[in-house]
Amino acid sequence: MALISDILLFAGALGAGFYCLILARRLRKFNDLESGVGGAVAHLAAQVDDMTRILAEAQSAARDSSASLEGLTTRAEGVSQRLELMLASLHDLPDLPEEKPRRQSPKTASAGH
Repeated sequence: MALISDILLFAGALGAGFYCLILARRLRKFNDLESGVGGAVAHLAAQVDDMTRILAEAQSAARDSSASLEGLTTRAEGVSQRLELMLASLHDLPDLPEEKPRRQSPKTASAGH
């Protein structure tokens, strides 16, 4: 009986060793930096770094644009106020008399044809 249990124990140990060998090979392929998940993780990490850099550049450009737009808005408000003052001053001017259309003399009317 001890012999049978030793044989079964040995067979179980060989099966477990074979299983560990196959599992180790699959894990090595899984973590391969070229084609496995390790490569995918490395690629994604590089993309995240690129996107972080691009986002920082976009935020900087947005800040610059915002400052420029704020300056232009302030300038436009000043021009608007000056235009309002000019229009208000035009209301104070007296109306000009309307000019009556001139009649053309017969000589100047035929000379134009």
